[in-house]
Amino acid sequence: MSEHPDTWRKPPFIANPVLRWGLYVLALGYFLWVGGTLPIDWGRVADGVGRAGRIFGGAFPPSFERSELLIDGFLESLKIAILATTGGVALSIPIAFMAARNVAVLPVYYLGRAIIIVARSFHPVIVAIIFVKAVGFGPFAGVLTLIVYSIGFVAKMLAERIEEIDFGQVEAMRAAGAPYFSTLFYAIFPQIMPRQIGLSIYQLDSNLRASAVVGIVGAGGIGATLANAFGRYDYDFALAITIVIVGVILVSEGISGQIRKRVG
Repeated sequence: MSEHPDTWRKPPFIANPVLRWGLYVLALGYFLWVGGTLPIDWGRVADGVGRAGRIFGGAFPPSFERSELLIDGFLESLKIAILATTGGVALSIPIAFMAARNVAVLPVYYLGRAIIIVARSFHPVIVAIIFVKAVGFGPFAGVLTLIVYSIGFVAKMLAERIEEIDFGQVEAMRAAGAPYFSTLFYAIFPQIMPRQIGLSIYQLDSNLRASAVVGIVGAGGIGATLANAFGRYDYDFALAITIVIVGVILVSEGISGQIRKRVG
């Protein structure tokens, strides 16, 4: 008689089967209730299928005749992304030190965390609408929007990296009587620099994508060109813009991925 070794099976997240299946039933019931109470106008949905057919029918084949306008919009998006990444990363570094519990006193820590929470609380489109109302239409509103967007991500990730550093180097420099800024530059910055470079490259790639979205609400860039094309019912030109956006994002994703691998 052959013996079969016991196989290990991952234990369930909830050990009690009655509680586990009860939660499954409650979750299923909740999703069914939500789906049944959503105010969906099925007549409007049916009409939208026809409108979608007209849009896609008018979009093929894509038109690249106004390539100069397309290139200008893309270059504006690139400028917005570069300026916003530079400004956002520059502001994120001091905010990250403020939000790192192991290097900041408690009041400064709370202030840094509050800034990060506020920057992360709103979608870039909402922030873009606010800045468009404040400073007017154009790329400046897009730059300000993506600076806030950059702070929300880069400062948070960098603060977490600062909290994970080997604190022995910091204590050694403090014991030797090194001043605060010397400790930052020689004990902390060398440990966080690879993460900082990787975050900056990733944020540039992310800002390039986001610039196409915030432009739709008037914050400049290729998104504004796309919104104008839809407004004029130039669906073939809108499809050409969409193809260029997807192509540029794919190329930038590949380049930034290779750079992050080399840095990491």
